[in-house]
Amino acid sequence: MSSAAKKRSQELGPSETLDPANWDALRAEAHRMLDDTIDYIADIREQPVWRPIPDDVRARFREGLPRGPSELGEIYRQYSELIAPYATGNVHPAFMGWVHGGGNAIGMLAEMLAAGLNANLGGRDHMPIEVERQITEWTRTMLGFPQGASGVFVTGTSMANLMAVWVARTAALGKEARQHGLGGEGALLTAYTSKAAHGCISKAMDLAGFGTDALRCMPVDRSHRVDVEAMRIQIRRDREAGLRPFLVVGSAGTVDVGAIDDLPGLSALCREEKLWFHVDGAYGALGMLSASIAPRLAGLEAADSVALDFHKWGQVPYDAGFLLVRDRQRHLDTFAAPAVYLRRETRGLAAGSPWPCDLSPDLSRGFRALKTWFTLKAFGSEKLGAMIERTCALARYLEAKVLAEPRLELLAGAQLNIVCFRYRADDADSVNREIVADIQESGMAAPSTTTLNGKLAIRAAIVNHRTDARDLDALVSSVLEFGARRSPAAN
Repeated sequence: MSSAAKKRSQELGPSETLDPANWDALRAEAHRMLDDTIDYIADIREQPVWRPIPDDVRARFREGLPRGPSELGEIYRQYSELIAPYATGNVHPAFMGWVHGGGNAIGMLAEMLAAGLNANLGGRDHMPIEVERQITEWTRTMLGFPQGASGVFVTGTSMANLMAVWVARTAALGKEARQHGLGGEGALLTAYTSKAAHGCISKAMDLAGFGTDALRCMPVDRSHRVDVEAMRIQIRRDREAGLRPFLVVGSAGTVDVGAIDDLPGLSALCREEKLWFHVDGAYGALGMLSASIAPRLAGLEAADSVALDFHKWGQVPYDAGFLLVRDRQRHLDTFAAPAVYLRRETRGLAAGSPWPCDLSPDLSRGFRALKTWFTLKAFGSEKLGAMIERTCALARYLEAKVLAEPRLELLAGAQLNIVCFRYRADDADSVNREIVADIQESGMAAPSTTTLNGKLAIRAAIVNHRTDARDLDALVSSVLEFGARRSPAAN
């Protein structure tokens, strides 16, 4: 090295790499963390489902930006004492308030491996993207979509539903709308869904620039399924008023009660009216893995696009949302945005076009596919389907317990894996709201609330593969116990 080069090297100062000075010490800490985490999952039933965060713990996370380094062991101690005990609790078998999957230990290990690779799945030619493409093929096959359908991982179904609205916009207005905006014609576009649809559909219409007024939320029947004939009438009225219907969003497992819309009826309507047919299958679409549930999802294969979450019924660790689109070219027309610094080549690392960033808004993307790939490979579709069937059987078990208990009122029975009920009491809404909070704070279970036909309900969504009959027995016992405390005059 020349003296000038040596001088320039010295001016750079000592190495600032973030790799450890002692790899053996890191290995020892890593093994401890892994062992502790496996113990946490294996022994989760012995822990409270959820704990309220103490004020002093919350205050610790109001501290300023760290200016100097800390020892890994000390950081891990803070995690173990201040973070892990106060997590959401959806790993626990008695967590059943929201549609959260329980994750799985193999998927956790895959997440660790993915972090080690630190791959960016926005594009270029590397094997992690081939893994995502394989899962697209598996999902296409699972849902009965044709060859050539495109798919992409996203954070969750909320994002996937928004992306589907964008693709439907491209189908209606052409890809020129990306350059010129919605314009006058775009202001006439209207979409249709159910009153029971997830709120992210309305939010998607907002974020896509249409405004929530452009979404018609149609009435539902007694089973909480959208009224297809009412939708047909509304579409006709909107056309007569000079508006331009362009999108229908059906639900495969509504968030409140798990209802499945009449997908064949919606598909036929969309074919007649030449509308984009999207299905929000956040958790319900994976019911296609179950021999007993799949027939109830007939019509899903006719959708133009489907959104789903592998992190719900698929039990993949968060997050692993997915969008599947029948027309690959429409999908590309919506998101592909060539740039000189992203030039595609026919060889080398810049090959492999089209890239996943051509199918979504994201350029920087994590390796969500690996934990999904590990989960599907480790358990297989038949075992996952059996697990899904069992959650529905457990919901029927809970429904029977509610019906057998005169102090409880069933508000929505098990269509899939969700049961809504409440404790009979004067001022029942207020009493049941307090019962749910009491149960959550006790750590015994974690139900949630919803409102059905003007009545506040205790909602039990049985999604976690660890949930068993004893967890439902404990939930019912807790409702009766806290109900008696809150409303003694009713007993």
